[in-house]
Amino acid sequence: MQLEQFLEKLPENYSVFDIEQIKKAYQIAQKAHEGQTLASGLPYISHCVAVATILAEMTVPPELIITALLHDAVEDTNITLEDIRKEFNQEVATLVDGVTKLTHLPNLLRGDQHKDIPGKEKGQIPHRKVREDEIAETLRKTFLAMSDDIRVVLVKLADRLHNMRTLSYLEEDIQKRIAQETLDIFAPLANRLGIWQIKWELEDLAFRYVSPKEYKSIAEKLANRRADRENQIQEIINRLHKELGAEGIKAKISGRPKHIYSIYQKMVQKEKPFEMLMDLRGVRLIVEDVAACYKALGVVHMKWRPIPGEFDDYIAAKKDNNYQSLHTAVIFDDGKPLEVQIRTQDMHESAEYGIAAHWRYKEDQSNIKESYQQKISWLRSLFAWQQDEENADDLVDSWKSDVFKDRVYVLTPQGDIIDLPAGSTPIDFAYHVHTEIGHRCRGAKINGKLVSLDYVLQTGDQVEILTAKRGGPSRDWLNTTLGLVHTSRARSKIKQWFKKQDRDLNLTQGKVILEKEFKRLGLKSVNLDEILPELNVKTLDDLYVAIGCGDIGSGRVINKLAEIEEEDLEPELEFELIEAPSSIVPSDAVKVMGLKGIATTMAKCCNPMPGDEIIGYITRGRGATIHRADCPNILRVTEKERLVEVSWGQPGKTFTVPIQIKAYDRQGLMGDISNVISDESINLIDMSLKMNQHLAVIKIVLGVQGISQLSRVLTKLENLPNVFEAKRQRPG
Repeated sequence: MQLEQFLEKLPENYSVFDIEQIKKAYQIAQKAHEGQTLASGLPYISHCVAVATILAEMTVPPELIITALLHDAVEDTNITLEDIRKEFNQEVATLVDGVTKLTHLPNLLRGDQHKDIPGKEKGQIPHRKVREDEIAETLRKTFLAMSDDIRVVLVKLADRLHNMRTLSYLEEDIQKRIAQETLDIFAPLANRLGIWQIKWELEDLAFRYVSPKEYKSIAEKLANRRADRENQIQEIINRLHKELGAEGIKAKISGRPKHIYSIYQKMVQKEKPFEMLMDLRGVRLIVEDVAACYKALGVVHMKWRPIPGEFDDYIAAKKDNNYQSLHTAVIFDDGKPLEVQIRTQDMHESAEYGIAAHWRYKEDQSNIKESYQQKISWLRSLFAWQQDEENADDLVDSWKSDVFKDRVYVLTPQGDIIDLPAGSTPIDFAYHVHTEIGHRCRGAKINGKLVSLDYVLQTGDQVEILTAKRGGPSRDWLNTTLGLVHTSRARSKIKQWFKKQDRDLNLTQGKVILEKEFKRLGLKSVNLDEILPELNVKTLDDLYVAIGCGDIGSGRVINKLAEIEEEDLEPELEFELIEAPSSIVPSDAVKVMGLKGIATTMAKCCNPMPGDEIIGYITRGRGATIHRADCPNILRVTEKERLVEVSWGQPGKTFTVPIQIKAYDRQGLMGDISNVISDESINLIDMSLKMNQHLAVIKIVLGVQGISQLSRVLTKLENLPNVFEAKRQRPG
C-alpha cells in the first residue's frame, strides 16, 4: 500500500522505465532495512519513502528519487556501491556515495538518528554524548561533499526536513541541538539556494523546539485569528480580481502564508509584540509576464496608498540567490496595511523550488538554466578558499558568517561591484579583491574620505584601499574584540601569513601575547596544561605557536580558563570586594512575554525594583519601558494594546573589579571610555581621575560577569587613542 501511494505522487513526466527503476530501488531498500525501525516504531523504509516523496514534490529527476530511497542503504546494510552500480548505473552510485559520505558521522547528526538497532527495544538506544568538535567536523564533511555535486544538497535537505518533522520522538536535549543546527545551517542553506518551500518549513519546525514558549504563543494567536484573517483575505482577493480585470490583467491571486518564525523575527526586529504587528496580511499575484508585473503594480498603487519605504523591486535587481519578485505594501480599504507580492509563474517556481526549478520545465528555458548554473558556480566557488581551513570549527564559522548572513554590495574605484557579508570592513574588502592587497592594507577611503579600518561597509560605498609597498598584516587584526576583520575568508588569509613565519618567532610572540593578557587581568599561577586538550594542542609550546600565528586567540584561552577553573577564578576576581549591589538591575533582568531580545528601560516615574509587580509599555523606537503595576502613569494609559506582560528574569552574578587606565590626556577621552563601558552593558560603579602634567591616571570600578567580559573591555579600552595601558588593579 505504501508503495502504491508513493508511486501516485511521482511526476507525470517519468517514463515507464523510470517507474520500474524506482520500484526496484524501493524493493532493494525495503529488503535491506528489514527489521530496522524508527524511534516512532515505524519501519525504517518509511523514512526513505518520506525523503523521496519530498523530492518528488519538487519534480526532480528520477535518479534523485532512487538515491533518496537508497540514501542509507550503503551505510547501514549489506548493500555496497558496486551492487547499486550494477542494479542501476554509475550516476546513481555516485549520488548515493555522495550522501553516504555525509553519514560517516556522529549519530546525533545522521539521517538515521531516529533508527533503532534490530533486536533492541524501541526507544531504548543510549545516545553517547557528542563533542562539539565532532559536530563541527560533521558539518565540514557535509559542506565538502556538497561541493562535488549540488544534487546531494537536495537529498540532504529533504532528509533533514523529514528528520525535523519527526523530531518529537527524540530526547529533549537532542531535539534542541538538532533544531538549533537546522536554524544555523540548513534553513539558511535552503534560502541561499532559493528553495523557500523547504526553508520556511525547516525554520518553523526548528523554532518550535528552540523556543517552544514563543512558538506556542504565536501559534495560538494565529489560530485564534485564522477565521477572521481568511475572510479578510478572500474579500481582498475578490477586490483585486475586480480592479485588475478592469485593466485587462489576468492574475492568480492567493493569500500569502505567514510563517511563525518570520513573524517572530519581525517582532524582534521591530521591537513590537504580536498584537502590534499590522502587516500579518499578505497576498501574492502571479501574472503572465514581466510587463504585467509592473502593470499590476501600477493598478495596486493607483487604487491604494503605498506605504513609504516598503517597495522593493527584486525583478530589476534580483537577490543574490536569484529570487525575483515585486514587493510592496499599501493601506487597504479598512485602513490597515496589506503586503503584496507580484511575480510571474517562472519566478514563482524558482522562488519555491530554487535549483530544483531547473528540472520542472521540459522546454529549454535559458534563464532557468542560467540560474541553475549560477547557483552551482556559487556553491563551488565557496570552496576555492575554504579548502585551506584546517580546523573544522573555523570552516563552520566561516559558513555562518560569510555564506548565510545578509549581504552588502560595494564598489571598487573602477565601478566593479563586490558582494560581501553584512558587517564587513575595509580589510575584508581588501582580502576579497586580492590576498596581497589585504596583507599590505594600511588604510581606506570610503566615498573619497579617510575612515578607520573598523568602519562597517554599507551598500553603495565606493572603497579605495591604501597600501604599503611591503609588509604584512597586524596581529591586532585577529583580535575579534577590535572588530577589524569580519569575514572568515580574510581571517583565514591572515592566519596563513603568520603560519609562514618562523616557528620560534611565533612561539615567542604567542608567549608575550598571553603573558600580557594575564598581567592585564591580574591572573597569577594559571595552570595552562589543563586546557591543552580543550584547545586541541599537545604541548604548551604548541599553544604559544598557535597563539603567535593566530590559530588560537588569547580570548579563547581566557574563555576556556573561565570554563574549567570557574570556581578558582571567580573568588580571585572578587578579591576582598563584595558582589555588585542588588540595586543595579542588568538589562536582561526583565523578560517580555512573547519577545526575545527587545530593549527594556526602567521608568524613572516609579523606579521599579526586583520584587515589585511590573508591567511593560511599548514606546516608539525605544522598546519596552518597565513600570510598577500601580504606577499612576500606567493607570492613566488609554492605548491598552501597547501594554505588555513582563516579569523579572534571573539577573546574572556580577563582581566589582577595580581598573586602572593610563593615557595621555586629550579632548573626549573620558567620553570614549564611558562609551566602551556602556557598549558592553557593564555597570560603572565608581570613577576617579588624577592628572600629572599631560598624563591621566583613571581609576574605575566595574561590575563584570566574569573573566572573559573583563578581558574584552580591557582590550577595547587599551585600543582607544592615547591610552597606553588598561589593566586590573590588585589590592595593596
